[in-house]
Amino acid sequence: MPSSSDRALRWFVTGASGGLGRHLTEHALRNGDHVTAAVRRPAALEDLRAKYGGHLTVETLDLTRPADVDNVIGRTLESGRVDVVVNNAGYAVVGAAEEMTVAQIRDQIEVLLLAPMLVTRAFLKPMREQGGGRIIQISSMGGQIGIPTHSAYHAGKWGLEGFTESVSGEVRDFNIHLTLVEPGATRTGFASALHYTTESTAYRDNAVGQTRRYLETADESVFTGDPAKLAAIIYDTTRHPNPPLRLALGSDTYDAVHTALTTRLSALETQKDLAACVAFTD
Repeated sequence: MPSSSDRALRWFVTGASGGLGRHLTEHALRNGDHVTAAVRRPAALEDLRAKYGGHLTVETLDLTRPADVDNVIGRTLESGRVDVVVNNAGYAVVGAAEEMTVAQIRDQIEVLLLAPMLVTRAFLKPMREQGGGRIIQISSMGGQIGIPTHSAYHAGKWGLEGFTESVSGEVRDFNIHLTLVEPGATRTGFASALHYTTESTAYRDNAVGQTRRYLETADESVFTGDPAKLAAIIYDTTRHPNPPLRLALGSDTYDAVHTALTTRLSALETQKDLAACVAFTD
């Protein structure tokens, strides 16, 4: 990968019409890079297209359609090398697992896990052949912890974390680096785009209902992460020769993940002897 002083880089960003994806797109453009933005609502980027002209290419893409993903990536690669890929698109379904429909679960997994897997795979060969590249996976602190009401969301994010850690080891020798970005509560309008299940009486007064009420009434003040600052840090990692595999961004992320990992490690330690006792004795 070139250093920041060598040349402008070319990005491919999903979910770039709003939130963190748009901030990343704008930050890259402002620094002279080129961006192909894959979005469902291309009109949302008209202002950036007018401002940055040929530095921004906008592609309409529904990530739940694998054929469309292949076509858009194919066109992108035909027009030149891609240095940085950002899998950013996502949303969350909120409710008890029992309340979720099959369609809601399937769409969560397709958007949060299957689509990033397909996009990542599509860029590995060209990056390997060009001598390197960067793949940024926008995960979440929800990729390391679990809370009631987010089971399908966590399934997608935890899956993305495992996939990325595995692939990172496969392609490190080719100078391809993958980074999992784990933001906390960030002021991107994510809460207003939450999808809720049809609430059932059984879960109304337990942890599921309590979490649902909190999310339904939360205002912007609880989302302390500044997406512009996140975008600047993520951008800087693309210029670093050895970027981290995981990037925890937000004090809430640090605290929650630290607690989760400490709790899991403590539980694991109590099972040390039990783990060893299942081995053959001969």
